[in-house]
Amino acid sequence: MPPERRRGDDPAEWLRRAKSNLLRAREDIRLPEVAKEDLCFDAQQAAEKAIKAVLIHRGIHFPYIHDLAALLDLVEERGTAIPPHVKEAARLTRFAVETRYPSLDEPVTHEEYERALAIAEAVFRWAEKEIG
Repeated sequence: MPPERRRGDDPAEWLRRAKSNLLRAREDIRLPEVAKEDLCFDAQQAAEKAIKAVLIHRGIHFPYIHDLAALLDLVEERGTAIPPHVKEAARLTRFAVETRYPSLDEPVTHEEYERALAIAEAVFRWAEKEIG
């Protein structure tokens, strides 16, 4: 049974949903029918929701966009230093739209999937530390 849902303005709820995406991105690789593009979409969503959790925690209004570099810029503009490994989240932005639909992009390789997952996990851990 999933945990009780919190309000949308609660950073813990955003982290819970980020973790849900991260778990899906991590676990579905065992199923050969699952497209790596979809797993990378979940990795991107995990990073996006984790960053938005930090923005909410800091009281920073954000647009509902998928551009992770732009979202991290908002955090940084308000005085929070972003570690280089977290800035790599910008590489995940392409998975938010371009790879979600058939034939719009090259197939995602296993190496690209593993990198996307590693980045998403790093962003999630950073967000957890930022929020406390």
